[in-house]
Amino acid sequence: MGTRIETAARPKVPAVMLTGATQHLLQDVFQRSDIFAGVPAIDKRIVVWGAEARPVTLPHAAVVISEQALLDRIGPQLAAPDSPDTQEAGWRILTARPLPAPSVEREFGAHIAAASAVKLKAGYDAHACWVESLENGWLFLLPIGEQSAWLLSVGDLPDDLLAGSRLVGDQIVEVSASRGKFPAHPRIADPLCGEGWLACGTAALGFDPLCGDGTGNAVREAILASAAVRAIADGADTSPVLAHYRARLLGGFKRHLEICQEFYSRGRCGEWWDQELAALQLGIEWSTRELADAPASRYRLNGFALEALASS
Repeated sequence: MGTRIETAARPKVPAVMLTGATQHLLQDVFQRSDIFAGVPAIDKRIVVWGAEARPVTLPHAAVVISEQALLDRIGPQLAAPDSPDTQEAGWRILTARPLPAPSVEREFGAHIAAASAVKLKAGYDAHACWVESLENGWLFLLPIGEQSAWLLSVGDLPDDLLAGSRLVGDQIVEVSASRGKFPAHPRIADPLCGEGWLACGTAALGFDPLCGDGTGNAVREAILASAAVRAIADGADTSPVLAHYRARLLGGFKRHLEICQEFYSRGRCGEWWDQELAALQLGIEWSTRELADAPASRYRLNGFALEALASS
């Protein structure tokens, strides 16, 4: 079956931190071992999490790259010629909004993040990232070059969070104006798919950056979405294939909410955290109900193909 790629204009993320698992996944998908050659590495994270917590240094294994740089590295392999087969099949994998009606976005939380370029003090550890919880939010500091880093401020305004910081603020010499704000709470499209379309990536799910590997998750969704479309094109019944796709994404979203709940419970420092925890609980309850009503899966993903389960 042929494919056609259409791009949508949207702001690019200035920096993403990719875990070892996501690096291996991308290398496997694109059959390339050099995707992350020369990319800055992070081998530890320094954390203050909780009102009375002291700094803790933990091992980490990740790389830092901008979204545009990552797209530039894998872009040539994403290109695909126009094909009438795609138009005849009539299926679209949507990675950007808007989604077809009646899909809406369900939100479980209300916290907003701001990304700011910062200059680090001399002698900083270029292979460490810093994470800190505060009364009205949290901070994440990620080095990207010589004395340069991105500061993610979630909850309160960056200046207000830095004013109460015991860890992150001590690493910074200068903070530039925020490059903009964006929602950082968990979100999910409902429904996630329908006749002729499937939502994938940020069009389908929005993860809290504290607990979510959005890039890795988007790649896994894309593998499943393409396998679903291929199975339907090969003659599989549409409804059970779409039900399998929806259930897999719902299950991943519920796990993300539960991980967020655990982290937010440990970091809670005041009313802001209580509000976000209440929203996460609502999301877990909603996801649990939706999964309980989902039909039993009739498929499994084997590599890049969706296989029918043997009848009992």
